[in-house]
Amino acid sequence: MSTPIPPFRPEDVDPADPYASYRPYRELDPVHRSGDTWYLFRHADVARVLTSRRHGRGALPAALPEQCPHLRRTVTNWLVFMDPPEHTRVRALVAKSFTPRIVEALRPRIRRLAAELTAELTAADPADLVSGFAAPFPILVISELLGVPRADRPWFRERAVDLQQATSSRAARRSDGFAVAEAAARELAAYFRAELARRRAGRGADAADLIAAMLAAEESVPLGDDVLVGTCIHLLTAGHETTTNLLAKGLLALFAHPEQLAELRSDPKLLPDAVEELVRYDPPVQMISRWAKEDDEISGHTVRRGEKVVLVLGSANRDAGRFPDADRLDVHRDALRHTGFGMGIHYCVGAPLARAEAEIGLTELLNLPGLSRASEPIRYADDLIFHGPARMMIRTGAR
Repeated sequence: MSTPIPPFRPEDVDPADPYASYRPYRELDPVHRSGDTWYLFRHADVARVLTSRRHGRGALPAALPEQCPHLRRTVTNWLVFMDPPEHTRVRALVAKSFTPRIVEALRPRIRRLAAELTAELTAADPADLVSGFAAPFPILVISELLGVPRADRPWFRERAVDLQQATSSRAARRSDGFAVAEAAARELAAYFRAELARRRAGRGADAADLIAAMLAAEESVPLGDDVLVGTCIHLLTAGHETTTNLLAKGLLALFAHPEQLAELRSDPKLLPDAVEELVRYDPPVQMISRWAKEDDEISGHTVRRGEKVVLVLGSANRDAGRFPDADRLDVHRDALRHTGFGMGIHYCVGAPLARAEAEIGLTELLNLPGLSRASEPIRYADDLIFHGPARMMIRTGAR
């Protein structure tokens, strides 16, 4: 007689290897009820909910406390927590700034930022990849695209990290997590409200950045300052930690597969497809939540209206029913049906930019002839939603 599988608890999962924890649930109980939450572990079920209008995102994360008014006001206006019709209007505005054509035109600026960080990284050999490259790189890119002055960017990174306390699993484990995030939301909102006022007064009228593009687009689709401010903050935070984790975990996966690392070095044209496989193999976001908007049947289980459904993206991407030999990294794999960027109406609007950042960032790093993993153990962030190393020491071969 088989032993019943225990209730799934994210806090019990080892961040260094979550996939070993997912496997028994995917194989034995893929539509799993734990407490008042459903967890989906198979690709087919995850993809179905991601593309279904029966499930929505219309809920604030982690039941944000009433004593955090700035945080609630900010997050309420994030695209990721909207459902149609609001989602449709705001996404149309943001999507105009992230088309593949626009991102392609940005590549020289992104490449320059990556080269500057790589030069700084080699000066500190051995160096922490996270603090020295993977974390500041996406902040620099988004800050430049938003028109944030260079002098303000370190402050922006600190506020972005603080704000993440409320939208990841860290808030539940840090006693002052929500207070820290509330302060960051207040300060970032004040900054962007002042910037919108400055632009409307005619200062910065010649700017060619995302804020200018959104103000121009808003003339035909008025959204209001709360939405514009929330969108600016969302772009800053959403594009920060996910790309940081993609870069760090992507390089870590290549260190573990030196023959594929060598192949990418010898043939950089493989990198675009390799980025998709790296997202599949170890996605930067391991799980996301949906709420049933009506009763739904998922693989023989009835999910009632209002119930929470957690989609375990990391498990779905390791489902051998969708990806043969799914636990093996293969930079030649057709991985385009991975769930790492989501699916459906909530598909990551910044995916073209994230792909470009990963491709350019990894290219710069792989050009370092002495690049290797240092002996110091990797320290993972205490987070299974935005999942990745907090510290990852590397050698660049510069010394």
